[in-house]
Amino acid sequence: MTAAGLVATTLGAQAGTADELVPAAQAAPVGEDDGAGCPVPDARPASTSLLPDPFTKLDGTRVSTTSDWRCRRAEIRELAERSVYGQKPGKPDSVTGTVSRTGITVNVTHQGRSSSFTAGVELPSGSGPFPAVVVYGGLGADTSTIKAAGAAVISYDPFAVGREGTARSNKQGAFYSVYGSQSSTGLLAAWAWGVSRIIDVVEQSGGTVLTADATGVTGCSRYGKGAFVAGAFDQRIALTMPIESGSGGVGAFRSIAGESGAQPLSSAYSEQPWLGDAFGSFTGNPSGLPVDTHEIVGMIAPRGLLVMDNPHVDWLGARSGSVAALGGAEVYKALGAGGNISYWSDVRDGTHCAVRSEWRAPLQQNIQKFLLKTGNAAGTFRIAPSKSGNLSEWRNWQTPALTDDGTSGGTAEGTTTGTTGTTTGTTGGSTGGTDGACTAGYRTVATWSGGFQGEVTVRNNGTGTLDGWTVGMTLAPGQAIASIWNGRNTGTSGTVTVRNAAWNGTLAPGGTAAFGFTATGSSSTAPGAVTCTGP
Repeated sequence: MTAAGLVATTLGAQAGTADELVPAAQAAPVGEDDGAGCPVPDARPASTSLLPDPFTKLDGTRVSTTSDWRCRRAEIRELAERSVYGQKPGKPDSVTGTVSRTGITVNVTHQGRSSSFTAGVELPSGSGPFPAVVVYGGLGADTSTIKAAGAAVISYDPFAVGREGTARSNKQGAFYSVYGSQSSTGLLAAWAWGVSRIIDVVEQSGGTVLTADATGVTGCSRYGKGAFVAGAFDQRIALTMPIESGSGGVGAFRSIAGESGAQPLSSAYSEQPWLGDAFGSFTGNPSGLPVDTHEIVGMIAPRGLLVMDNPHVDWLGARSGSVAALGGAEVYKALGAGGNISYWSDVRDGTHCAVRSEWRAPLQQNIQKFLLKTGNAAGTFRIAPSKSGNLSEWRNWQTPALTDDGTSGGTAEGTTTGTTGTTTGTTGGSTGGTDGACTAGYRTVATWSGGFQGEVTVRNNGTGTLDGWTVGMTLAPGQAIASIWNGRNTGTSGTVTVRNAAWNGTLAPGGTAAFGFTATGSSSTAPGAVTCTGP
């Protein structure tokens, strides 16, 4: 059995639209899909070997305001359904059920067909009502930490909704009892439909046991794939936490295809009917896909997202996971919610779906922030150096600074999510510029035991367009760059130069660009002699 499929289970009316997206952690609650009323053109973007631009709409125009994102998200959703997952239907004609302190029942009727399934409930200490995390399959999730943080656990058996081990022409489970055994919808979308129906029942229950506006979802391996899709396709889910989701999960499809040792797309497609039937035509040609998973990450924005990856098992494609997370973080940044996404692959234990001590604190912090609404911890990016993707190699598009008045505020470069360890903060650094055309300013974003994250912002101080820039800096003894994004570095220790990426070298007068990096070392001393030169 393949590593991404190591986990085996032991468990036997659609939303209205919202006018605007509210940035950051204060995002207003919406229904299952706030873009349900958006018209989606019958078009698809041109093939590209790079990650598609999440900010370019199907009519060729670019997103310029936060309110534009609602219908752009609807386009991404439909493209993903057509080419990757198959359709995830909205709320059926009738959804009824019960919520108790030990379990949930779900009964569904749609166009004359019916099905039902159940889920278990484990409550934390206290009187409630409680927020809840839907845990797929019962393996890989740190349920003790979830409950200790104050959230209930909903034990969800996805196989009751969509069984594995079936032919694509004879799919089985509660979803397929309603929508037909020959449905082209894959198991991941079917499982996500089941999570949405659980949320329907919780909403109807009156909130005496579980709160209706604070639901999370998590799972590992195949269940991590499922949790990722559930969070992307239901905007009522406040916190999505996929674990080691592998190929067909968070990892960028285009990157997976070239990552040494990662499970091939054809294998992920054929191992189980996880992905929709239409995906079969893209397994050998991911460049033809109209979407990629960085845009699925973007569908979750601005809601909470904590991606946990395992860099020790090549099959799981953690480098591609970091590429997708960095790409999706650009959507979070554009929406003013850069602190709501976290990615963590810097772990010691390589056991697949192990409960890891490194993830305990970010898990608690995310539950407190997005489910209990009592915390405000910043997003964290802890990328294992051995599986660090370079977003600059995968995009030729810029990140817009979205506004609410219909005008673009410029270009937002890089990612604002920081690598957070034991401490976070901002430390001023040196600036320079040898020809007056540009200056470079440094800040320390975060520090932890054995490393830190830095960010350098380049500004065009000239009166004409700057066509290319180079930053020089000197790292302190013992420091070495582990990963870098939005720039191309020469050298990793001592004197280092960083040149612009292909897409962020042209700056208008007063324009800025930024690149980020993580570094190892016993100190977090800021780099010295930070300079900027033009072409």
